[in-house]
Amino acid sequence: MTESTADRVGTVVTHRRYVPYSHAHYAGNLVDGAYSLGLFGDVATEMCVVLDGDEGLFASYSDVQFKAPVRAGDLLEITATLVREGSRSRVMEFAVHVVGRGAPTPEAPGAAEVLDPPVVATTATGTVVVPPASR
Repeated sequence: MTESTADRVGTVVTHRRYVPYSHAHYAGNLVDGAYSLGLFGDVATEMCVVLDGDEGLFASYSDVQFKAPVRAGDLLEITATLVREGSRSRVMEFAVHVVGRGAPTPEAPGAAEVLDPPVVATTATGTVVVPPASR
């Protein structure tokens, strides 16, 4: 590792994802909260690969908050921001933003809209661990 910890803190990884209708579990095309947690795992994995050259392993979540529904047909933006780095641990803050949403009508079954501003659906803090750096 040539970068200092201070240079790496603040690193952001962003993914975008369309939520297929096959993921709806509840009335109103709602998607279960575990869907967001799985997306957090995806951005955390990329963060570990980018920073450490290893996929890392999730150790824990804290302060998970479901603030707004995620629905089938949503367009999501998922971010991970590195907020603290130990010798093997990486603490990240996560957010799922709904940036677009399906808005079908009988006349336009594929209609959708961009949400401005986006809706914060889920937030969390999580810790991942990576193998010790080889020196």
